[in-house]
Amino acid sequence: MRIVLAGTGASGAIYLQRLLDHLGAAGGHELHLVLTGYARQVVREEIGELKLPAGVIEHSDKSMNAPFASGSALFDAMIIAPCSMGTMGRIAAGTSESLILRSADVFLKERRPLILVPRETPWSLIHARNAVAVLEAGARLVPAMPSFYSRPATLQEAADTVVWRILDQIGIAAPNACRWQEPGG
Repeated sequence: MRIVLAGTGASGAIYLQRLLDHLGAAGGHELHLVLTGYARQVVREEIGELKLPAGVIEHSDKSMNAPFASGSALFDAMIIAPCSMGTMGRIAAGTSESLILRSADVFLKERRPLILVPRETPWSLIHARNAVAVLEAGARLVPAMPSFYSRPATLQEAADTVVWRILDQIGIAAPNACRWQEPGG
């Protein structure tokens, strides 16, 4: 798959790192990465630095010179994790003033999977209306809400409960060992 991964300034750099880990380990994916300046700051504060799998192609959010900024380049999915409420609002408004926003606009207009992973809480009415607007436009929302059925023992395991849901949205199945199962099932 050809996948665009983007990170914005909301807390939750661990979700982006775990996506990179899982997609890189799966192999065979062409991964493109775009970070906002605030995302880079949050990464430094929360996890130090991103550990990129071999072959990840990085792009500046201030440049429009990326193939996925055009609908004529075929990409399979775009994931914005974490997605700040400001980014969601700008996507809802169609402002397209950065590579992330232009690319999100392209994925929506081309009806390709755009997955937004908001982490912020609580939401204001403005946030809720922007969420409805992006859903109506075709985006998929996967809020960063870890589940605890599997009794995660680490922050990485808790983050993975969200990452598996994100990957499910683009047709990449999580290993069975990481799924919660009914007792006796």
